[in-house]
This record gives sequence, C-alpha cells and structure tokens, in this order.
Amino acid sequence: MNLNRIVIEKKQKQNQKIILTQEQKHYLKTVLRYQTGDKFIAIDGEGKTYLAQIELDQAKIIETIQESTEISKEIILIVALPKGNGFDEIVRVSTELGVKTIIPVISARTLLKPSPNKLSRWQKIAQEATEQSERQIITTITQPKKYKTVMENMEISPGEGYIAVTRQKIPHLLTCLTTQKKNKIIIVTGPEGGWIEDEITIAVNKGFQPVSLGKRILRAVTAPIFALSLAVGITEKQLES
Repeated sequence: MNLNRIVIEKKQKQNQKIILTQEQKHYLKTVLRYQTGDKFIAIDGEGKTYLAQIELDQAKIIETIQESTEISKEIILIVALPKGNGFDEIVRVSTELGVKTIIPVISARTLLKPSPNKLSRWQKIAQEATEQSERQIITTITQPKKYKTVMENMEISPGEGYIAVTRQKIPHLLTCLTTQKKNKIIIVTGPEGGWIEDEITIAVNKGFQPVSLGKRILRAVTAPIFALSLAVGITEKQLES
C-alpha cells in the first residue's frame, strides 16, 4: 500500500482514534498537504500497522493491516562509536536493514564522547528510517556504555556472537553466517584504529568468535553496515530456501 507512514506512540491510539501530535499534524497537513479524508499508514513501532484517515485534529483507524516486513532473526549490533557524526549514518542504515537493537560502546580507542542529548537524536533518526523503509518495529538504541561493561552483561549462547577483527587469519563472517542456525545474531565492530588485544580477549572469553570482513581495512562506519548487510542477506536467503 503506497501511502505515507508515520510512527505513533501506543498512548496515541485511543480505541479507534489516533490523537496526532503537533509535529505529526504539521507534517501531514502542511508538508504533505493532506486534507480531511486523506489516508496514511500508522505504525506503533512494536509490530502493529493501521490504515488511518485524517479527521480534524485526529485520525480515525479504518482497519488493522496484516503485513510482515521484519527479518526472521533477531540481529543485535554492538558498535564502537566512530568520530564525528558517523554514528548517525550507522543508525539510519542499520534500521533500514532491519537490525533490532544497536548498542553503542566506548572502547579504548573511541574518540567520540557523546553528549546526553545524542540518544534522542539517534532515536529520531531510527524513527524516520523506520517510516521510510516500511518496517513495523523501531530499532532500539541504548545509551552509550563502556565496552567492558556491555560485554560483562551480554547474554550470549554458543554460535550467536561475532566480533570483527582485522589482520588475522580467521574465517570470514560470511562463511560463519552461512551455517549459522541460531535465531539471534550479535555482531561487534570496532573503532578507528581497531580493538586493543584485551578487548578481543574479553569478547572471546564471553563466547564471541573473531571474524574477518575481508582483506581490506574498512572504516568504523563502513564495517557495521557491511557486516549487517551480510547477516540480513543470509537470513533472508535461508528463509527462501
């Protein structure tokens, strides 16, 4: 259904009505030039999709839409924050690809020290990417935490986790994912300059398998996007088989 989409909060849905925010009313009526009676798609970010029709200051739900655009596996990305605004692009593209959770970490070589308001910015980017890519679920983004703290608290089963490492003779991520049968994939990618040896050891001791992303050294922004593309591609291909 080729209609514009907006993400709503669950509290906005009241019976068969959607109470639109000022920002949503501005977007629909001023930016898109929608009039009373025009239809759009509302998604609650947790899997529910609705066909809605604009009324005066709210919208009426016409029907619940049954659709499935999410990938079959839970994919979690743990990524060392890159410098500048590079993480914005990681959030945008990862959301489009279908990642469920992004966990930004601060490693030994992380240069960025994010301000407290960064999380709300990243959540906004994820929301916009969800609308654009016609997903049903908004990617969860956590507050940045120290790499060691995240690893210590990570729940992982054998065969679920992979940490991207450079300049080592190790299996390619694609090779590992081809035979991966778990319902969860956890991918860890590093900062500019790569991981220090202790960080790799921490991951290995936790159960992560070191993997290669190829012979070339990828940027801290490129690596997670490339890795996720492989994971999503393999997952969707397995579903077709």
